[in-house]
Order: sequence, then structure tokens, then C-alpha cells
Amino acid sequence: MDHKLWKIVEANPVIAAVKDMADLDTCLRADMKVIFILFGDICNIGDIVDRVKQDDNIIMVHIDLITGLSGKEVAVDYIREHTKADGILTTKQPLIKRAKELGMYSVLRFFVIDSMALLNIEKQTKQSGAQPDLIEILPGVMPKIIKKVVQISKIPVIAGGLITDKEDVMSALSSGAVSISSTNHEVWFM
Repeated sequence: MDHKLWKIVEANPVIAAVKDMADLDTCLRADMKVIFILFGDICNIGDIVDRVKQDDNIIMVHIDLITGLSGKEVAVDYIREHTKADGILTTKQPLIKRAKELGMYSVLRFFVIDSMALLNIEKQTKQSGAQPDLIEILPGVMPKIIKKVVQISKIPVIAGGLITDKEDVMSALSSGAVSISSTNHEVWFM
């Protein structure tokens, strides 16, 4: 993991996951250091990123959720060339590789729904080649599973999804997650 990203995530373990313009405004009031942008399209993603980008924060665009972008590597090029985003989130390994080639931060997102998903995490995080800076597992309210993922992966883990209060945050962090991501405004202001 990149040193700057590690220091920021470690010092600011709550990540704002922003899903609409109202969230964007709230996020600005919360003074978040790491922000995941989960909405937008090719016409407005540059403006969305510009609105929250500051010198001392990290903005990551969930590239799979941007309307008008494909699941191809060129989508990462587009984000790099047309926004001030520092990196991407995705469920697609080839996009992680392209982000790394372009010097961008990357988060590989996994939905842990069964034991096969755990095997997939282990397989993908042990492959040679470009590895993400972080992995995110969803839902993030599974302490036992978080511990298992931390054990099978050398890549730091973010817990996201369904995190709604301080107990959820503390449980995820004490289970080994380096950070949590949440769309819940109350969590942002803890």
C-alpha cells in the first residue's frame, strides 16, 4: 500500500461513501479525509470530484457505478484524464491493474455472500501482478469474516456496507479492518 494513503486511512478510519449530491454537501461539513464517490456520469464526475477535492484528502471514484463508463481499462484512463480523483474502486481486477499502471490508488471491492466469495478473495489477493492498495469487503458487519479475510490477504481491508453506529465501527476495526466506509452521515460525524 502507498505510504501516503496508508497514513491517511490509518489516521482517519471512517471513509465517507457518497451516493448523491446531498451526501456530497454533508460530506464537506464532516471534513472527511477519504471520500468514495459512488454516483455520477461521464458528464458530471469531474465536477463532483472538484467539489470535494482538497489538497489533503483522497478522492476515490467507484468506477463501476459511473454511468456512461464501460468495464474496460480505458474507463480508468478517462477518470485519470478528466477528474482530479486520486484513485478508483472497482470489482474488476483488470481495472486495478490499469489504475496501478497510471499511478492511481485502487480499492478492489468484494461482496462476501458465501464461502466461494472467501475463496475468490484469497485467490485474487495472492495472484501475482498489480495488487490493489486496499480491499473492501461488504457487508462490513461480519467480525468473524473480517478476521478471516485479514488472515488470508496481505492487503489491508476496509469494511463497508450496513455500518450504522459506533459499535459497528469498533467491531470492524477490532476485527482487523484498517478502515470502514459508510453512507451513514451519523457515522461520518463520530
